[in-house]
Amino acid sequence: MNRIQEKLKVNKKLLSIYFSAGYPSMDDTVEIIQELEKNGVDMIEIGLPFSDPLADGPTIQESSTQALKNGMTSQVLFNQLKSIRDSATIPLVIMGYFNPILQYGVEAFCKSCQEVGIDGLIIPDLPVDVYDTHYKSTFKKYGLINIFLITPQTSADRIRYIDSISEGFIYMVSSSSTTGGQVGFQKEQTDYFERVAKMNLKSPLIVGFGISNHDTFTQATQHTKGAIIGSAFIKHLSVKGIKNIDTFVKNIL
Repeated sequence: MNRIQEKLKVNKKLLSIYFSAGYPSMDDTVEIIQELEKNGVDMIEIGLPFSDPLADGPTIQESSTQALKNGMTSQVLFNQLKSIRDSATIPLVIMGYFNPILQYGVEAFCKSCQEVGIDGLIIPDLPVDVYDTHYKSTFKKYGLINIFLITPQTSADRIRYIDSISEGFIYMVSSSSTTGGQVGFQKEQTDYFERVAKMNLKSPLIVGFGISNHDTFTQATQHTKGAIIGSAFIKHLSVKGIKNIDTFVKNIL
């Protein structure tokens, strides 16, 4: 069983943290992973920087731009992670856009993921249908789970289709805005969480966008399995560097 699937069976609300590989400094990636795991985070999303990140708000865009300036590439990331499984057992997901994966070669990318111990991918601009038709067998070959996104605008039929081909969790985008663009949740968002939870999908739901502290984490996980924090953690890194990660996590849980 994939590490993501094992983690989803644990009887607790899950905290997933996103950060951009190669930020704040080029060589911080491995230490950030180790610190997050040590302090009780359940899953980590490693952002693969891209020059045109459509779904990302300004905070993540800036970290991505800085990481690219630092010299981060797909190959550099795989080199950094080549020994990560000697020190980390936490589920690791790479989140990135399809263009760099296509340039690297989809099969070669998946093979490199397997070699370093990546468990899944989140690719916001890879259409579900295209994945299902063209890439599903390649992902399976290398033991990778593809995580799909839904939004408040996703139809019930589409959600059920995504659920039917999902093997991990469904990434529940809390709003139609970019990441980091909101604080807290409005009634329409909590209604959306409740509505999808009542669909009794086979795949657990994990909420992303808008979670930054204990209150929003609690709100987001009332009807779901867990929550993802990105922009708030990157802001922490931009101010504190990789110090005080323990304090950041304690303030969420």
